[in-house]
Amino acid sequence: MTGIWQRLRKQHELDAEAREEITTAFGRKGASALDAIDTGRVKKYLDFFVVEGRTASYIVEDDFCTCGDFLYRGRDCWHLLAVRIARETGHFETVDRWYQETLKNDHR
Repeated sequence: MTGIWQRLRKQHELDAEAREEITTAFGRKGASALDAIDTGRVKKYLDFFVVEGRTASYIVEDDFCTCGDFLYRGRDCWHLLAVRIARETGHFETVDRWYQETLKNDHR
C-alpha cells in the first residue's frame, strides 16, 4: 500500500489507476474520499484541513479527525483518507483565513 502514496507524491495526479488502487484498498472509504476531493469538499485553512461531510464539516489535523467514527469508534475515517490523498496530490481548496475564526463568526 505504500506504493500508492509514493506514486501520488511523485505524480501529483489522481489518474484512473490511482483511483482504482485507492478504491480497491479502502473500499467505500476510498470512494467517499475521492468524491470529497472531486467535489471540492477538502479545504485547507491556515490552521486546519476541513472536510465537508454528509452531515457536518470535520476538522482533520495530522492523524486526528473530529468525526464520530474517529472519536467514538477509534477508527480511521474517510475524512483522514481524503486529506492524505489531497496532501499528496495538491487537490484541495486553499482558504486564506483561520478556520477557528470562521467558527466564531458562525456562532454569533
